[in-house]
Amino acid sequence: MLIGQISDLHIKANGKLSYRVVDTAGMLARCVEHVRALKQCPDVLLVTGDLVDFGRPEEYATLKALLAPLPMPYYLIPGNHDERGALRDAFPEHGYLRQWAPFVQYAIDDWPVRLVALDTVIAGQSGGELCGDRLAWLEATLAAQPHKPTIVIMHHPPFRTGIGHMDRMGLADASGLAAVIGRHPQVERVLCGHLHRPIQVRFAGTIASTCPSPAHQVALDLDREAPSRFVMEPPAYQIHQWSEATGVVSHTAFIGEFAGPYPFYEGGKPID
Repeated sequence: MLIGQISDLHIKANGKLSYRVVDTAGMLARCVEHVRALKQCPDVLLVTGDLVDFGRPEEYATLKALLAPLPMPYYLIPGNHDERGALRDAFPEHGYLRQWAPFVQYAIDDWPVRLVALDTVIAGQSGGELCGDRLAWLEATLAAQPHKPTIVIMHHPPFRTGIGHMDRMGLADASGLAAVIGRHPQVERVLCGHLHRPIQVRFAGTIASTCPSPAHQVALDLDREAPSRFVMEPPAYQIHQWSEATGVVSHTAFIGEFAGPYPFYEGGKPID
């Protein structure tokens, strides 16, 4: 099974630029084209939060139009820039968004890998949390299918990255989540967004990771007091390949026009 992941789209409407710099709508359009052109097309696409920039209905309408050319099903979760009500209103055909109110948490059982989505949003705040109710839902949901390979998706990652300004708006307390995940070894990966960078950490007996953005990236500065800044490093997304033999193997796909591919060998020998 091939699972695509895009994250932190920050879509604005009417041609506006995110942070007055980034053409997020144009960059998402190029991302969608890139996904469609892959030799091996993903079976599904996960969109892990910060779908739009300010949670406005017109932004979600723009997002929906930009995602429309995708040939595969896609599954949305909110991030701290999103608004649950406006998201649900914009995507009425996505019934899973209403699977468990008031939060956008759901399980998709239609694929060889089970997809379990968590809602880490605190309305009006940049940081995230998983309250007791959300964790209890996760416990029951994972317990219902203990033998099926599972990927958990969420916006705020359950780990610290060393990028101080992002860690200060991270998940408030990951210990409860770690306890739940640790009791359910069928969880093969925890896929997150929020960081606008590819980062991987061992977590609760599995691996937790974040996805780069198809737009702007958070500046890599490990000074804990560094200011909050972004850079226009190459836009990217991820492809996660699952099989019974290997589990989840993750690849980062860069969006753009690059020279190549070129051969390594000629006549069966390395090119000198």
